[in-house]
Amino acid sequence: MIVRDRPSPLRLFLIMRGSVLPNIWKSLLGTTLLAVLVTWSHGAIWGHKFTIGTIPFTLIGLPLAIFLGFRNNAAYDRYWEGRKQWGELVLRSRNLARQCLTLVDESPLRIRMIRRGIAVAHALRHRLRGSDPARDVMPWVEPDEWERLHQLPNLPYALMLAMGEDLSVLRHEGRIDPCIVPAIDGNLSAITGVAASCERIRSTPTPFSYTLLLHRTAYLYCWLLPFGLVDAIGDLTPAVTLLVAYTFFGLDALGDEIEEPFGTSDHDLPLEAMCRTIEIDLRMALGDTDLPPPLLPVDYRLN
Repeated sequence: MIVRDRPSPLRLFLIMRGSVLPNIWKSLLGTTLLAVLVTWSHGAIWGHKFTIGTIPFTLIGLPLAIFLGFRNNAAYDRYWEGRKQWGELVLRSRNLARQCLTLVDESPLRIRMIRRGIAVAHALRHRLRGSDPARDVMPWVEPDEWERLHQLPNLPYALMLAMGEDLSVLRHEGRIDPCIVPAIDGNLSAITGVAASCERIRSTPTPFSYTLLLHRTAYLYCWLLPFGLVDAIGDLTPAVTLLVAYTFFGLDALGDEIEEPFGTSDHDLPLEAMCRTIEIDLRMALGDTDLPPPLLPVDYRLN
């Protein structure tokens, strides 16, 4: 995620970090060179004059802009839903630690449950990103438990099952009032729901046919645009084509970026920073004074 103060209007035009321009510059260059060629030949290719006019582009341009905006709204809804779910995970993890410390009698199991709360956050991050969770999860679970759980297909859910088993043991040992069990179990269920919601977002992308249609239409529109402009604006055709192409290609690329919010690009959610927040809060609840610092943006990027 790009985190920075809003720069001045002049600097805003020159900023590259966080822009989609690095992803689309090749397409922009090709489209602009085509526009230069069309301007130089006055719209003639192999001696044949292509006269399109501006009316077709007026009729197509407005619906295309609307559909690109609709697609980006749908992509941002996925991004915002992912952020809300991780905010819920932070809240539920804090509540779980507080309940274990204040509602459960002294027992190693309550400490183990809090430590597992840290492990669940890291395990979920790695599951969503398809990376190896060993380095971040192993310090928070017992060695025999890690050997038993790490080969299972869904590590976050396996950890939640283990937390449920510990809660059952605490109830049978009389270390927790049976009337309070549903409150703690509700937090465990909410954390499981967060994981399921994030998995749903990750495994259900925007329909490919819809993305493909918009992508093709945007590129065909920008490639044909110089033929419709050259007779009307002459030498300004490459500049106008570049401006329109930057808008349409940029919107198309931006939708691709934010529709998968759990990746590692500049525009994805800072899952590492949120996991670090959970780790700090839960370790503080355990009385740990050697806390790691919060993750801060590096070159305006927060991981």
